[in-house]
Amino acid sequence: MIWLIGNKGMLGTEISLMLESHGIAYTGTDREVDITDASSLLAYAASFTGEASISWIINCAAYTAVDKAEDDIELCTRLNTDGPANIAATAKKIGAKLIHISTDYVFNGNGTHPYREDHPTDPIGVYGQTKRDGELRALSGNDATYIVRTAWLYGQHGNNFVFTMLRLMKEKESLSVVNDQRGSPTHAADLARTLIAFIEADRDGRGVPYGIYHYTNEGNITWFDFACAIQKKGRALGLFSKDCAVKPCTSAEFPAKVRRPPYSVLDKSKIVAALGLSLPEWEASLDSFIKDIQ
Repeated sequence: MIWLIGNKGMLGTEISLMLESHGIAYTGTDREVDITDASSLLAYAASFTGEASISWIINCAAYTAVDKAEDDIELCTRLNTDGPANIAATAKKIGAKLIHISTDYVFNGNGTHPYREDHPTDPIGVYGQTKRDGELRALSGNDATYIVRTAWLYGQHGNNFVFTMLRLMKEKESLSVVNDQRGSPTHAADLARTLIAFIEADRDGRGVPYGIYHYTNEGNITWFDFACAIQKKGRALGLFSKDCAVKPCTSAEFPAKVRRPPYSVLDKSKIVAALGLSLPEWEASLDSFIKDIQ
């Protein structure tokens, strides 16, 4: 049995749908089981016994409001640091393997080459710090833990950059998008498929070492590039009744409480080798996504 925590979010919903389509038994929880309460987690896990015992936990729950986190430190810490620690402790007590989702924000974004898993972390802001600390707590709390860092996530079941751009392009005559932040878009469905691949590899007897892995779609672009691609594909599908001028701008023109990483490209060679993956190109995944939502 797989326990999917955060099953109602964008990524969690995609995982739920894939587990169902693969015929894999799972149970999903969201806020009804408080990840900041260790006793609640253990009580829920203990309710599954025998052949239905939980053997895997996938944790998609997190506090993700990057700017708001600066004024909401306590809750962000409880969800992003204490929560993963509690989940890891629960996993260890019941003998389960853990997959925990993390982020490119554990790095400062000042690099110029794709970040490897062993690159020193140096998070900016409360969100990145609590996610980095959550990684450490999860790894120390349960030896059988996979950390999967991702970036620029979008999908059908939650607010994201693609939906925002499509809406604004329908409403506005022009809009400006930052052109000095570079990363790799990630389709939530592609990430979900990869997370399930860890479980399938284990069941097939293919040993995948525990530890930290990176996953995004292949290739890297700026947010401005991403917006232009969204507009091009949306226009080809007749999603716009008027033409919106998309203009590049700098991050300084959109001041925020927390500086966004100017470079957040992740090296995926480790996960490709471990799981034998073929990474989808970001543009192919975007094309498929936009066709599916029209």
